[in-house]
Amino acid sequence: MKRRSFIGKTGMAAAFMAAGPASRAHGSGRPVSADSFSMKFAPHLGMFRHHAGEDPIDQLHFMADQGFRAFEDNGMRERPVELQEKMARVMAERGLEMGVFVAHTISWNTPNLASGDPGARAVFLEEIRASIEVAKRVNAKWMTVVPGHQDLRQQLGRQTAHVTESLKQASALLEPHGLVMVLEPLNFRDHPGLFLSRSDQAYALCKGVGSPSCKILFDIYHQQITEGNLIPNIGAFWDEIAYFQIGDNPGRKEPTTGEIHYQNVFRFISDKGFNGILGMEHGNSTAGKAGEQAVIDAYRSVAP
Repeated sequence: MKRRSFIGKTGMAAAFMAAGPASRAHGSGRPVSADSFSMKFAPHLGMFRHHAGEDPIDQLHFMADQGFRAFEDNGMRERPVELQEKMARVMAERGLEMGVFVAHTISWNTPNLASGDPGARAVFLEEIRASIEVAKRVNAKWMTVVPGHQDLRQQLGRQTAHVTESLKQASALLEPHGLVMVLEPLNFRDHPGLFLSRSDQAYALCKGVGSPSCKILFDIYHQQITEGNLIPNIGAFWDEIAYFQIGDNPGRKEPTTGEIHYQNVFRFISDKGFNGILGMEHGNSTAGKAGEQAVIDAYRSVAP
């Protein structure tokens, strides 16, 4: 049942009068869930479509109703401006903080930033400029950057120098707007041949760039596959980590479906004082409404 139908049948006035002190209302008159998650877990579109329907706006309302406090959308850059603006209004009304979107076209199979090619760098920087406008429109602070494939004809140090220079130039564009690109290392199994795969490599890039607009997106799923040692590595690279993403391994589904002890990982992150967003970049282990409810229940069980 869609949210607007539910409200029509139950009556907003009765629901609002019955709400406890933890509930509040935004400009839309819709209450915010009193049972919000303690951390800013961020679902994505489609994750709850069996409950909320295909309309992105209904999906955002459903997320807020379940107590989620954030939302991420890799494809936001490609959405029509009118939809971006409408989604931004609903997120503001419902207290959903906007997480990452992908800032540029990722080169999965050919060298991109690692090559040092001036044309490839120019395209990347132009897409960063366009993504600044998207970020402003949807009230986003973070955008994902993946440097692309390795250039196997060049030594790793030379490739690193090329990537660092591109990131420095991108940071110069982002800094005046208070925006942050987050570098995402991806695992070798799902994405073989990419330049950036390890958290220590991302850390070195951020230190080399030396900008508040260049930080790490630590995807727990990817780093479990690539290197494991999750809690020590999160601690070691903490000062450059700005964003997390989630997925259990194997399978890349919700927490509790694989080998990662997410309760301990989340407790560590929370105890470190992290108040940022943790994107739910995974699938649902079970289909339909039951699978969607299982995702919500899993996060309830592992949240600190």
